[in-house]
Amino acid sequence: MKPRIAITAGDINGVGYEVILKSLNEPYLLEICVPIIYGNITHLEAVKKQLPEVNIKLNKIEKVGEEKENHIYVVNCYADDVPMQQGTPTKEAGQAALACLAYATSDLRNGKVQAMVTAPINKDTVQNEKFTYTGHTEFLQAVFAKPTLMMMLCDELKVALVTDHLPVTQIATHITSEKIVEKLCLLNESLKHDFTIRMPKIAVLALNPHAGDNGLLGQEEQEIIIPALKQAYEQGVLCFGPFAADGFFGAGQYKNYDAVLAMYHDQGLAPFKTIDMTGVNYTAGLPVVRTSPDHGTAYDLAGENEANHYSMLHAIWKAVDIYKARQIDKEINENPLEVTDKHNNKRDE
Repeated sequence: MKPRIAITAGDINGVGYEVILKSLNEPYLLEICVPIIYGNITHLEAVKKQLPEVNIKLNKIEKVGEEKENHIYVVNCYADDVPMQQGTPTKEAGQAALACLAYATSDLRNGKVQAMVTAPINKDTVQNEKFTYTGHTEFLQAVFAKPTLMMMLCDELKVALVTDHLPVTQIATHITSEKIVEKLCLLNESLKHDFTIRMPKIAVLALNPHAGDNGLLGQEEQEIIIPALKQAYEQGVLCFGPFAADGFFGAGQYKNYDAVLAMYHDQGLAPFKTIDMTGVNYTAGLPVVRTSPDHGTAYDLAGENEANHYSMLHAIWKAVDIYKARQIDKEINENPLEVTDKHNNKRDE
């Protein structure tokens, strides 16, 4: 059976609905998954009228489990009377986005859908007394009580982060050897099980300019990063560095590695988005699959039929790919053959 993919509305005043509808207009998507939009069918139909090139049928369902293959479904998560004001951030829109995320996450946890793709939210308007997170990644980490790793994916590059959404003034204090080792292990496992790379090679970036110049420009490389690399390497992670970020990307060294671990958000995402603006954000480390496009709400494009949908399209595609890769990995490792010596005797444990 094709995997059921939950797609959350995101901020209903942004470009979320537009990029979702444009993506689902690609006919081959229905060949690989059953898409289920968590949003509001009245609002979706209104946005669809703004997109003359979109020719798809939306089918409302009350709960997941009623769907058939080769159809697109919508689960209503908020009321029709919630005002949709395209291009304007509002608290109502933020709370509607949060309702969609909560509903889809619940179905994901309960196994009703096999993966979740999240459209962009406004991190300010979603805040309330129960939701105080700085983004989807932090929310999902709390929900599943698992350490997570933010990864950006495109054909040329995979970038993961030690620290995610932090003010620049707090970055150095949040970088520890323990955290780097944890992120390296998460990245290593994800590359193996989510991307079927058997012996991944990981490049690690320095924090300071010129990798600290032997302590002249900072002590973090000598005191924190290098010891972490040695510890992770001893645990079986093929990690190398730390590399000065400017020369590493400028010289194209990233092409020699399966993934790159950056110390902070812009250090990894600035070069990533220079290479590809239609990449995918993936939350590694979870027992479930979650992806998203690598752009924001884009209020300035909302309602104009000008939003590029390829990042959302790639996010849906990648969610299916990772889910299938996990299934294959599980089957391969489910019943391993016993290791025996040349005389067919079982080896000692």
